[in-house]
Amino acid sequence: MKYCSNCGSEVEEDATFCPSCGKKVGATNEVKAAPQTQESSDTLGLIAFVFMILACVYMGFALFPLIWCIPMTIYLNGKLKSGEPIGIGFKICTLLFVSLIAGILLLCRQEKE
Repeated sequence: MKYCSNCGSEVEEDATFCPSCGKKVGATNEVKAAPQTQESSDTLGLIAFVFMILACVYMGFALFPLIWCIPMTIYLNGKLKSGEPIGIGFKICTLLFVSLIAGILLLCRQEKE
C-alpha cells in the first residue's frame, strides 16, 4: 500500500501521481507491516508462560490469588503445548489478575489460524 507524502491519501501501487492532490508519488512512501513469524509468536507465548509462573510464586505469599493463578497458568501451558488458539478473554484476565507483562505478551501474540 502506498500513501501520498503530501496529503496522506492512499495511492495505487503503480501510480506515479496522487489522485487527490496531484503530487508525484515516490517509492519511499510505501508502508508495509512486517508479518509476525510463528517463531516470534511461540517465543511470546513462552515468555508469557514464564511471567505467569513468576506471578504464581509471587502470589504464593497471599494464598487467595493462587486459587485462580495456578489454574490459569496450567491452562496456558496446555494451550501452548497443543497449539490451540488462546481466547481474548483469557488474555485480558491474565493481564488483569495474574501478570501485567504476561497479559500484554499474550495480547501481542498472533494466534494460528
